[in-house]
Amino acid sequence: MKQIEVKIMGQGYLLGCPEGGEDRLREAVQKVDAAMCKIRDAGKIRARDRIAVLAALNMAFELAEPQRPPAVDATAASKPHPGLSVAEQATLGALLGRLDQALGDDGRLL
Repeated sequence: MKQIEVKIMGQGYLLGCPEGGEDRLREAVQKVDAAMCKIRDAGKIRARDRIAVLAALNMAFELAEPQRPPAVDATAASKPHPGLSVAEQATLGALLGRLDQALGDDGRLL
């Protein structure tokens, strides 16, 4: 297994990569970096782990339902989301509230 050095939000990571998968891994890193930087640059969330959780939720939501826009928007969690029903918006709001509560003031998951 090959190791590749990458940067996500300016922090370096050494990642294991199977032979021939370097381009796919670099593309995935670019997507994660872009998603995290977008949330960070919105200015409301500073904790790296909170940014990572929201970016992961956005990406998972996009993969699960590609015909809809991302549901988790760190800059407008309380605003209506196009394409989501009222019930889905309520569920999303509750999920974001639970994430904030679980992460607490220090932004740590564990």
